[in-house]
Amino acid sequence: MSRNFQAGDFLIFQIESAYGLLRILAIEETDEGKVWHLAAYNEMFLDIDSADLALENSNNLTINYPHLALTNRAFESTQVARMKNESLNKNELTTFEEWKTSANREVSDLSVRLLLGLR
Repeated sequence: MSRNFQAGDFLIFQIESAYGLLRILAIEETDEGKVWHLAAYNEMFLDIDSADLALENSNNLTINYPHLALTNRAFESTQVARMKNESLNKNELTTFEEWKTSANREVSDLSVRLLLGLR
C-alpha cells in the first residue's frame, strides 16, 4: 500500500457511522520495519465535512491518546485518508519524546480501532 504520509498529517478514519481523527507525530524506519507514532482525538464526526470544519480550528480538538506507537501492519489495518498537514509543536511531541527515552518502548501490533476501544 503506497501512502505518502508525513509527520503533521491529520488522518480521518471511519467507524460504523462516524469518523475519528488521528495525527501523525512521526514515522520511524527500524530493523523490524516502519513504526507509526500517532495521536488520537476525542471528537467523533457524523460526516467528513464536519471533521474538515473542525480542522480549520484544530487547536480546539482534544487529545484522547497523546501517543500510540504502531507497527506498519497495525497502521495499515485501518483505512485512513489524509485531511491536511500542519506543523507539529513541542507540546504535541512531548509524549513521543518521552517514549523515545523510555526503557519500555512498546510498539503495538493492534489496530487503531482496538487500541482506542472502538470496533
